[in-house]
Amino acid sequence: MLYVATVLLATASVALAQQSEWGQCGGIGWSGPTTCAAGSACTALNDYYSQCIPGAAPPTSTASAPSTPTATGALARLGGVNTAGYDFSVATDGSFTGTGVTPPASQFSHFANEGANLFRIPFAWQLMTPQLGGSIDQSFLSRYDATVQSALNSGPNVFVIVDVHNYARWNNGIIAQGGPTNAQFISLWTQLAAKYGNSQRVIFGIMNEPHDIPSVATWVDTVQQTVNAIRAAGAQNFLLLPGSSWASAQAFPTEAGPLLVKVTDPLGSTDKLIFDVHKYLDSDNSGTHPDCTTDNVDVLTTLVSFLTANGNRQAILSETGGGNTASCEQLLGNELAFVKNNYPSLAGFAVWAAGAFDDTYVLTVSPDGNTDQPLWVQAVRPNLP
Repeated sequence: MLYVATVLLATASVALAQQSEWGQCGGIGWSGPTTCAAGSACTALNDYYSQCIPGAAPPTSTASAPSTPTATGALARLGGVNTAGYDFSVATDGSFTGTGVTPPASQFSHFANEGANLFRIPFAWQLMTPQLGGSIDQSFLSRYDATVQSALNSGPNVFVIVDVHNYARWNNGIIAQGGPTNAQFISLWTQLAAKYGNSQRVIFGIMNEPHDIPSVATWVDTVQQTVNAIRAAGAQNFLLLPGSSWASAQAFPTEAGPLLVKVTDPLGSTDKLIFDVHKYLDSDNSGTHPDCTTDNVDVLTTLVSFLTANGNRQAILSETGGGNTASCEQLLGNELAFVKNNYPSLAGFAVWAAGAFDDTYVLTVSPDGNTDQPLWVQAVRPNLP
């Protein structure tokens, strides 16, 4: 009986040491389980992240865990596209008058087959919770989730950013600064955490492009409270922390960055707190012109230096883009190549935009049938992971 008990105890220990499907199982900085549950294999996506992928072949080698454990390891190398539609008619003052347009599901497999492994899916806050601070509208959530699942199902390594696209506002009121309370905003995220907290390939984009914020310090406190609430709800997803000035990559190192680096994660490490930055390439950085005038390499070089100097943190360029013009094909290509070559400081990018945009939109990368836009072919596709 002692022998049987010993065998059962050893078997139980092995089971407890196994990671579930889609969970992290290795990489630099990882100290958790390195074996996977039956039916999945620990597959190295990069030096910093290995994942239990169902049916995958085991990797030829894995990085050894360091003697000093950290919580999670870096975000995988990502590259893809914004698939817009549920955000249509959200104004920059946070007001909303529309019903949203569902992005074509066929785009996810189209782009994933070409190497994309990231889709950012923006939505209007008012669509998700029609009453400020109230319950999520289950009809809209079902519609939105169908889109999320289409994206996730387009490939085993595909990630999705769930993005609240309201500029830190609700109907012209800034969160915790004369508008919605922190509690009303946090209510949205605790409900989303309950929905998506078990999917480690869903990344939470806390807020799109806060701008003209009277107190950046107060906004950072809102971010901290939101992080705390998401973790209290049990979700361990990667979280995107936005700064101010339209999430400007250029302003980040001197404006919100020095405060956001102090945001802590109840998980015990900042590895899953990723800085969310945007940068366009046209003359006024608005993303409204077809021509590009810069490749932003100088701006991103400064950003990488800031990230390195502040604990080797990560940022993601979740919005950038240009028109289907020769200048943008060249300059956006330069920018995205810089992002790709500066992993892990820069985890990746999502270009703006596809989804429900047609080929008349100035920055469209929506395919025309099965034919890709020139910008996608020349600048984006060569720099996908």
